[in-house]
Amino acid sequence: MATKKIYLYPLWLRIWHHVNALLMIILIATGISMQYSNPSYPLIRFDIAVSLHNIAGIMLTLSYFYFFLGVLFTSIGRHYVMKQGFFKAFFQQAKYYMFGIFKGDPHPFPVNETRKFNPIQQITYNVIMHAITPFTFITGWALLYPETIILNVFGYSGIMLTSLFHVAAGFLISIFLVIHLYFITVGHSLTANMKSMITGYHEVEEENEINSTEETKKVTESSNNS
Repeated sequence: MATKKIYLYPLWLRIWHHVNALLMIILIATGISMQYSNPSYPLIRFDIAVSLHNIAGIMLTLSYFYFFLGVLFTSIGRHYVMKQGFFKAFFQQAKYYMFGIFKGDPHPFPVNETRKFNPIQQITYNVIMHAITPFTFITGWALLYPETIILNVFGYSGIMLTSLFHVAAGFLISIFLVIHLYFITVGHSLTANMKSMITGYHEVEEENEINSTEETKKVTESSNNS
């Protein structure tokens, strides 16, 4: 089947992606080490883990604002906009992930020049990047400067609650990272999606691109008529 390559990931986005991934791995590793380490046999020596965690957290904050400006002022922002017909498309994509992918069915929303994310990816990335990640570094900065935290909230320690929220957000990001690594392998080949984030070019089947465009139109028209 004929294929073509589309330039989907500009250089600035690829650099941000790899830096962001490295920072998150450092934060997860040092966070786990601080949370569960045995003082006698730490995964990472506690004082080193704290320093690395704080430095990576500060860098992640700067990295996030760099990304957010890119979403606001470059063309990648359109990939995060959920359009009419989204919920119908969401359930169609969920059906594919639960059943179709195991039967070899064609992807209902393959990548093309105007759509980088399928509906499930779109809502997941929006929640992770625009809600959970900011919440994580906001609580992280609060813990870095605990004097800014309210001392008591409904009889509970403000520092304890902030710490709990910070760990919970980090746990959700960890789950996302594991799932993200799995779905990297779901492509034309085991390494196709990984290569895309290195070269910037994503390989698509021309027939699937035509079919996906027609399917998108049908979903939108159906939503407009309902």
